[in-house]
Amino acid sequence: MTSLEQTRIALANGIELNVVDIGPRDAPALIFLHGFPENHRTWRHQLAHFSDRYRCIAPDQRGYAGSSKPQGAENYTPDKMIGDVFLLADALGVETFTIVGHDWGGAIAWGVALGGQHARVERAIIANAPHPAIFQKLLYTHHGQREASQYIRGFKDPANDALIREKGLTGILLQEVNWDRPDAMPKEERARLLREWEDRDACFGMLNYYRGSTMHVPTMDEPFEIPADYSPPDLPKLTIPTLVVWAMDDLALPSENIEGLDNVIDPLTIEPVYGCGHFVTWEAPEAMNAAMEKFLAE
Repeated sequence: MTSLEQTRIALANGIELNVVDIGPRDAPALIFLHGFPENHRTWRHQLAHFSDRYRCIAPDQRGYAGSSKPQGAENYTPDKMIGDVFLLADALGVETFTIVGHDWGGAIAWGVALGGQHARVERAIIANAPHPAIFQKLLYTHHGQREASQYIRGFKDPANDALIREKGLTGILLQEVNWDRPDAMPKEERARLLREWEDRDACFGMLNYYRGSTMHVPTMDEPFEIPADYSPPDLPKLTIPTLVVWAMDDLALPSENIEGLDNVIDPLTIEPVYGCGHFVTWEAPEAMNAAMEKFLAE
């Protein structure tokens, strides 16, 4: 297993993150945000590929691995995770950067890009993370997306806390999801994650990303329509160059999530990856790297 040295970085808000920071210090910076339920190593292939030309920064986000794990869902609202990214850039002396995110890291990356475009964020690269203007509507109207997202109801439900305390993250994953493919991940990487999932503070930290979010997943019995009282998020158009890489065989996030992106992003590049599941960063690293390489060169 390739080693990636980490440094402990204290943020101005009191959060401390374990961070990989490799590559030339005077090169353009790429900040990589991992998703659930992983760590910085989801980007191991990209860090190896780009760190000869870019300063590559990949934290274990709050709640994960060795980073700070404040308890309570109020510590995991999107504004706090978005704030961590800008404070991390400040702590490392990085003025402008390209934000790169996958899964929950991609959800945070959308917020970072929308809040910092042109001033701090030069470009955005998102992999299999739905745009906030699209995802909630799909949860209301799209049968496949709603069905695939029922696990979120279980993650949010405090009735499952006893199970988590008893069996760790593995317990609730076995209860709520059916998209685990143990043969897809190298054994040493999987073993590392399983060890991290035994930390009960980390278990609740990771699940608090869901619990701190305002996303609403209706039951399968509720009408497949947008409620009359639904207020879509008031978001600006994203006008920095943006690349969306989408693994088309994602069981949790169907490809309908990339439909309509051109209405909320300009300029936009979409790169579909066929024959690949949700974890495109390491399931199809060559395709991910090639899409990023082409986009960054432009």
